[in-house]
Amino acid sequence: MSGGDGGLTMLTGPEEPRPSRPGSRRKAEPPAKKKSGLKNIIALIAVAAILVGGYVVVTKVMDRMGGADDYSGSGTGTVEVTIPSGASGIDIARILAKDDVVKSSEAFYQLSLSDSRAQQVQPGTYRLRKQMSAEAALTVLVDPSARIQAKFTVPEGARVGQIVEIISKNTQLKAEDLEAALDDPATIGLPDYANGNPEGYLYPETYFVEPGDDAKAVLSRMVKQTLKVAKDLDIGSRAPALGLSGEEVLTVASILEYEGQKDEDYAKIARVLYNRIEQGMPLQLDSTVSYVSERKGDVWTTAEERANPSLYNTYQHAGLPPGPIGSPGEASIQAALNPAQGPWLYFFATKDGSVIYNEDFGKHTRDCQAEYGAGSCGG
Repeated sequence: MSGGDGGLTMLTGPEEPRPSRPGSRRKAEPPAKKKSGLKNIIALIAVAAILVGGYVVVTKVMDRMGGADDYSGSGTGTVEVTIPSGASGIDIARILAKDDVVKSSEAFYQLSLSDSRAQQVQPGTYRLRKQMSAEAALTVLVDPSARIQAKFTVPEGARVGQIVEIISKNTQLKAEDLEAALDDPATIGLPDYANGNPEGYLYPETYFVEPGDDAKAVLSRMVKQTLKVAKDLDIGSRAPALGLSGEEVLTVASILEYEGQKDEDYAKIARVLYNRIEQGMPLQLDSTVSYVSERKGDVWTTAEERANPSLYNTYQHAGLPPGPIGSPGEASIQAALNPAQGPWLYFFATKDGSVIYNEDFGKHTRDCQAEYGAGSCGG
């Protein structure tokens, strides 16, 4: 670089004047002014800064003054663009430029620095157009309706077979793929204490399915949500106070989904179940019997169904069945953990959906037969 040696000389300073010999006609030269040397140093540093960093500075200034290459308008055609989880602003800009959604990554990136909406872009797959302006592309990316995703809702109490049908009907996932994933419980995160049975562990709520999600991913998400709710409600610590395991709490909650029609009845029905268990009485629940017989439409059962030797038949076996009979929601789980206080041993639902509770079997029978007719109600 020209001027390099001069810079080094200036930094070492001017040579000290030698004293004149006696009788010499040569006069000592006055020293150079220090201020002049400092100015030269500053000038050299400025030149170096311009040479080294000037390109970057000038480029950014020109971009801001003239603007990066950008399309105009809302674009044409359609293109699917996937924004991965954890993508930064520059990552998104590069993805859009690569798919020719925007003309340059710089155009979108500069916009993202000044437009707070860019912070709202969520991972997922979007339907955009080719050759859009950066502004138009950002507007689409923050519009929830632009995301390509399927949606399904699992109601409280839904059973595995019903859930498979709901998912396959509302998404691109096939029933056979869902069933194959359910047959391999370890791959969907099912806990060991479920004994390989996913019933009760596919949490009931609304789920969104992105392109690329497979059966294992979706079912794993549902199991994970059940375990999250269980942790949030502290089932592991609260269940022992009731003499139950966490699995048994989910089982009770799943029964409440079928035996109660209103949230306010769940806690009282839970108390009836616990009172009967404490007294060694069979639960005699049509809901657990109909789970075995796969009865549709109601939970009433026939004498033949109630004779089934299955461990889920609470007419034939005392205590709780070996696992949940459906997917319980938070309200029924809370009720199972917080049963009402009362002496009731019997209950039945009336035609209008209300529930009548009794401690005495005779009174229970009279009330039930008054509602449904003689011979229609048992213990």
